[in-house]
Amino acid sequence: MGNSIKRIISYLLIGVILIFTVIALLGIWEIIELEEIIRKMFLSLMVIFAASAVILFIFSVMIKDSGPKPEQ
Repeated sequence: MGNSIKRIISYLLIGVILIFTVIALLGIWEIIELEEIIRKMFLSLMVIFAASAVILFIFSVMIKDSGPKPEQ
């Protein structure tokens, strides 16, 4: 279960990066104006990456603690 959640989050991040890349390329080719868009994109990316890191850390700790205990 934990592995599938990590995979979903990874694909979501890849999708977000691809969308931001397309927006940046449109701005480079002057199809859209990037005055405020670039700043908002980078701030959004920072928030998304920070939230994802926290979520992945929480899942890795919860899965590690709730997994079967090895017999000693």
